[in-house]
Amino acid sequence: MLDLEQNTPDTALVTLDDASQAEHLPRLGSLVLGQEYVANTDLRTVFHAISGQAIYQVSSHGINTKALIEYAKQYGSSISDWTFHQRANALKQIAQYLLERNEDFYTLATATGCTRKDAWIDIEGGIGTLFAYSSLVRRELSDEKVWIEDDFIQLSKQGSFGAKHLLSPKAGVAVHINAFNFPIWGMLEKIAPTLLAGVPCIVKPATEGAQLTHAVVKAIHESQLLPQGALQLICGQTYDLFDHLNEQDTVTFTGSASTGQKLRAHPHLNARSIPFSMEADSVNSAVLTAHASDETIDLFVREIFREMTTKAGQKCTAIRRAFVPQALLSAVEQRLIDKLKKVVLGDPTQEGVTMGALASYKQKLDVSEKVALLAKEADIVFGSHLRQDVVAKGSYSEKSALYPPTVLVCRQPLQAKNIHNVEAFGPVVTLMPYTTEADLATLVARGEGSLVASIVRNTNENIESLVAKMAPWHGRLHILDSQSARESTGHGSPLPLLVHGGPGRAGGGEELGGLRAVKHYMQRTALQGSPNVLTQIGHRWTAGADVFEDRVHPFKKSFDELRIGERLLTARRSITEADIVSFAGLSGDYFYAHTDKIAAAESLFGERVAHGYFIVSAAAGLFVDAAAGPVIANYGMDNLRFVEPVKIGDTIQVELTCKQKTPKTLRDPAQKPHGVVVWDIKVKNQRGELVATYDILTLVERDV
Repeated sequence: MLDLEQNTPDTALVTLDDASQAEHLPRLGSLVLGQEYVANTDLRTVFHAISGQAIYQVSSHGINTKALIEYAKQYGSSISDWTFHQRANALKQIAQYLLERNEDFYTLATATGCTRKDAWIDIEGGIGTLFAYSSLVRRELSDEKVWIEDDFIQLSKQGSFGAKHLLSPKAGVAVHINAFNFPIWGMLEKIAPTLLAGVPCIVKPATEGAQLTHAVVKAIHESQLLPQGALQLICGQTYDLFDHLNEQDTVTFTGSASTGQKLRAHPHLNARSIPFSMEADSVNSAVLTAHASDETIDLFVREIFREMTTKAGQKCTAIRRAFVPQALLSAVEQRLIDKLKKVVLGDPTQEGVTMGALASYKQKLDVSEKVALLAKEADIVFGSHLRQDVVAKGSYSEKSALYPPTVLVCRQPLQAKNIHNVEAFGPVVTLMPYTTEADLATLVARGEGSLVASIVRNTNENIESLVAKMAPWHGRLHILDSQSARESTGHGSPLPLLVHGGPGRAGGGEELGGLRAVKHYMQRTALQGSPNVLTQIGHRWTAGADVFEDRVHPFKKSFDELRIGERLLTARRSITEADIVSFAGLSGDYFYAHTDKIAAAESLFGERVAHGYFIVSAAAGLFVDAAAGPVIANYGMDNLRFVEPVKIGDTIQVELTCKQKTPKTLRDPAQKPHGVVVWDIKVKNQRGELVATYDILTLVERDV
């Protein structure tokens, strides 16, 4: 049996009164097999983070995990029959549905001890991730069920045999095991790319905060925007779930490094080569550069303060080690303490409270134990459970999870050990001095791999050498100065478009990162064959594939009438000296290769050549049909390359081929339905040599 609840309050913490009342507590069920399953045995109790009172019980005992996986694959896998745009539109609608109900989630979040600002990161941040991924996929990917990753790779002399790489949805399920600190965002940032890849999900949240995850999944089910079985939720233990996974399945984990390593070593996962992606807590760093100005010191202190007090420091990306030039250590220490003295710790529902609690009383005990280990190598200069430095407000019990922001100073970091590998997962930071960049690099690396590090520098200060030393140990480097501080999202904010993960202790995995995350749940297959078969499979014309022509100009045809591979071979045009002179005058481009006969003769061209952009313009003049028709506008140009020079007296001709068609979702119902057509453009000279190649994109009206 897999017990993942390393952060669940221990039953020993339940008082006799609590135990006698346990049978009257509400029970949180799992959303599996198309229904809500509520267990009666192996129950675990969850406590209010502020009052310490028992609020609900959780168990998944008795769930048929094999049937749960089969249900996902039988029904949930129908999402693989949707196109990327259908999946993305569903994700957008889900985000809108959740946003309309977000106040319900804020209400539930109070039991986890977080402030509204903390809850905003989890709730709005999670929903915003759905919006971001939906937009990214609709913008970047074609409206297809599979993803052709690259252009034709020619493998033969004549081009009749080649390859492309195909990404297709894995024929399995993704199991997402999440930590307790972000019960909503932690789930949504994983299921977004999974569902976009066309793969069903099984989510297992940590027991603290599971009520929040449950509320969101229940709302998604109520929206009926996903197929049955596409998203299932286990509240409680996974038991023998891993034993029923196969080679097409994927497991992701977010949590402690020790638990992640145990799961990664599961014999069934290894025997079946089941991908396991791990994002683990790490001792993330912040570095203040050696010659920091007064303004830079303030930025550094502000960033540490924010990471300590946001979500009570319970972020996998929070700053744990802060490296400061020896001469500036006292100044940084004092400024940080001055800011922390203004923190008001307590019940977030009370006015004036600026910092809430940890997730559970057990977590509070764990942080206290870890601080005691750190204190063997460092001095506690502010906070901790041993001091009364922070103002507390509101009613709370001794069994609350409130823990004050705590600052330690390790004065001999090169001789320390615990400081670099023990993480107090709360509002705790250790300040450390350094003298040289080499020593700094050594100290940072002692963390054995982290999710993120911040480098706070003076504007325009050169930190190339430091970045080169730190980058191999981190998944993300956040470089902060007075210029970026105006709009920086901060040290601890993973963003949908950037990878979230890190080497070594941080787990060695990756999440997010834009479309990279979608690829994680798809199988990459190299397809070899003729241009015709690759065109057929990818619904994208491949150079060398069959083309056909029609008496009707392609620009006279609607989006629906056009066919992939439809080609127009244009009339010819001879390039004259007058063309070059006229274009130079019109564009203002008098570059010597076009207009200086003597200089051009001494260049690699040997004589004057036409402007590349004139060739593009002349090509458009050859293939465009001037009359009004279904083509609405030029939407853009991609992959432009000038291959051979065009000289005075050369004659050009254009091959225009319909390469790909993608219908667009209308934002305004009053708009005419339309889609994007990608045209392959090849401009050739009188010898049949390619002189320019590119794609143009046009908006073309649809019939429906």
